[in-house]
Amino acid sequence: MRIVIAGGHGRIARRLERLLSHAGHEVAGIIRKPEQGNDLREAGAEPVVLDLESASVEMVAAVLQGADAAVFAAGAGPGSDAARKETVDRAAAVLFADAAERAGVRRYLVVSSMGADARHPGDQVFDAYLRAKGAADDDIRARTALNWTILRPGSLTDDAGTGLVRLEAHTGRGPVPRDDVAATLAELLDTPATAGLTLELIAGSTPLSVAVKAVAGN
Repeated sequence: MRIVIAGGHGRIARRLERLLSHAGHEVAGIIRKPEQGNDLREAGAEPVVLDLESASVEMVAAVLQGADAAVFAAGAGPGSDAARKETVDRAAAVLFADAAERAGVRRYLVVSSMGADARHPGDQVFDAYLRAKGAADDDIRARTALNWTILRPGSLTDDAGTGLVRLEAHTGRGPVPRDDVAATLAELLDTPATAGLTLELIAGSTPLSVAVKAVAGN
């Protein structure tokens, strides 16, 4: 498969790129800064320099042309303000979905956040982040042209992955290694029966391949 990942330099994205390329897939990662390109090449991905905050839907669709799947793993980052939560975490996610539809890409995965809710109250930057992610998720769920799956991890850690997770519609809060988030995304890409599901992910006791099959009804 050819898979295009938005936010290609992110810590989850680079782990996913490495997994997918090692599995024999063709992977491209969208990045804002040319100097990030070598990191993607080391992960086995083709870097594509494109700023999703200023790109047109036509520009993004051109990158997605011929892809079998798209993964939105972009984010404004922890040091950004509320305005960038809106332009990246919401608007860029919607733009990427618009472009996927235009390019005829059906499989669409979103890395969201546990607690994402367009109606989340509060005046802090993190509150704005949860509202932006929730609004983006709502937009994706309303689309019928995409076979979407939304993954909402718990608190992300850089601990080594265990391959043991809890993956359900509602798990309750908890930590999860970025390694296991990336591995779950790779498994979801190979499991089209998970289309139409919004799933929460935390560390657990179930092998992730078994957890994915369970939510897919297999």
